[in-house]
Amino acid sequence: MTSPAPDPVRETRRKREHERQAVVFGLIIAVLLIAGLAAAAMYSGAFSSPFSRPIYTPAAEAPEPEPCLPQVKGQPDGALPVPYSDIQVRVYNAADGSEPLAGANEDVLSERGFDVIDTGDWLEKLGQSEVRTGTKGITRAYTLAAQYPDVRVVLDDRKGAKIDLLVGEQYSPPLSEDRVLLDAETPMQDAEGCLPVDEITPIPQVVQSAK
Repeated sequence: MTSPAPDPVRETRRKREHERQAVVFGLIIAVLLIAGLAAAAMYSGAFSSPFSRPIYTPAAEAPEPEPCLPQVKGQPDGALPVPYSDIQVRVYNAADGSEPLAGANEDVLSERGFDVIDTGDWLEKLGQSEVRTGTKGITRAYTLAAQYPDVRVVLDDRKGAKIDLLVGEQYSPPLSEDRVLLDAETPMQDAEGCLPVDEITPIPQVVQSAK
């Protein structure tokens, strides 16, 4: 009995399958070999894994430091609050929206005796409300900031004693008068984390046109 003659087509197909299998197995072996060499190099410290590097996140810009209260002549125990009538303040809305925050604060402060000399919209939007002052107005700024639960005092390079209240996005209404912790005979307390004036670089003053 004679054996059937080999089928050329089948033999060609089988040969191609073997070739493809050899290529696939070869690629798998090569990948495993490279991965093993890389793992050994990282283990030995030859180079570091890119996944071990910390992800860089830009740090948030730190707020301007608040100035400490100055020494005041005739007040050896610390700076006393300034009489409200001696404080000239401009009140500006630095928040989005149409709510008349500047006007509302003007009414409250005027009722308490502050000399509000201007109101309007600020040139930029702020988060936290600020009282901006020069070195001559720090005690005035602290006296005004005490009317609010969360207002920061920011030093700029203005020359006079007038101050600006900028009502920001995180606005809180003025405290009721019975909650304002000021007494004419009791020195005010420095803001937490404040710096002496000579350790602060004042920001440039922004001048708004008077109404």
